[in-house]
Amino acid sequence: MNFFKKLLNISNKEDVSVTKQEVLLSLDDLFVHKFVQKGGKFLYSLKKSEIIENLTRILNENDWKKITVLNSDLNDLVNKDEIQITSDFISEVPVFTTCEHLVAENGDILFSSNQLKSVKLSDMPENFIVFATTSQLVKDIGQGLTGIKLHHKENLPTNISAIKNYNILNKEENFLNYGNSNSKNLYLLLLEDL
Repeated sequence: MNFFKKLLNISNKEDVSVTKQEVLLSLDDLFVHKFVQKGGKFLYSLKKSEIIENLTRILNENDWKKITVLNSDLNDLVNKDEIQITSDFISEVPVFTTCEHLVAENGDILFSSNQLKSVKLSDMPENFIVFATTSQLVKDIGQGLTGIKLHHKENLPTNISAIKNYNILNKEENFLNYGNSNSKNLYLLLLEDL
């Protein structure tokens, strides 16, 4: 019977419905899928020691001898014998920072003035290394903004923005960020903390 269906190109309604079913992913799976689809590089770790190893590998792989650290708490993750740490922005020097949230819905990384100070993402160096934890995953931008509001009740941050593209060769423009491209070559060091 299948031979005649193929020969006559007759489709079965059950076959069509199976291919149209939507796959529901967990927040972390959805984020990773969207993040990698946009060109992001992702390294998952269970322990802090793995984060240190992965950071060292990234720096060695790219032959980066200097790094801009925007959060002094991250200094402990950098091997100071091999890498020079600076707090000044230099266009050729990668930035190592934290983030506010990881947005699962579209694979974006949400930042604020707590990480970027008053510098716009478009004015930052092209190479980024971001340290985040699985507890920072949120479903969408709305939950991310609510999280920022809850975590920083006394002193709400400014300069809230997101990196939306992790391929510096693809400077996709839309009317919301026209002339303000924030495409970055981005590595995400994600630590399991749940």
